[in-house]
Amino acid sequence: MRYEVKLTDMGDDTFKSGIVSMWLADLGAELDEDDDLLEMTTDKAAFTIPCPKDGILLEHCVQPDQAIQVGDVIAILDVQESNS
Repeated sequence: MRYEVKLTDMGDDTFKSGIVSMWLADLGAELDEDDDLLEMTTDKAAFTIPCPKDGILLEHCVQPDQAIQVGDVIAILDVQESNS
């Protein structure tokens, strides 16, 4: 099942956008939840964005040096459907 990975609010009220620094996961990579997907920077910090679910990385929806904001789709994963 295709799953859209969206940039989520990191819990900091001042964080609303940033710039993609680089991808840390290659297309086709089998990822576990919390594996690093990409690195991004804001005007205050640099940090990594973790994978929210186990799956295979199908698509990078953003590119290095691209500005992104909370709610943007950043990647597409192929994940197993849960029976729960």
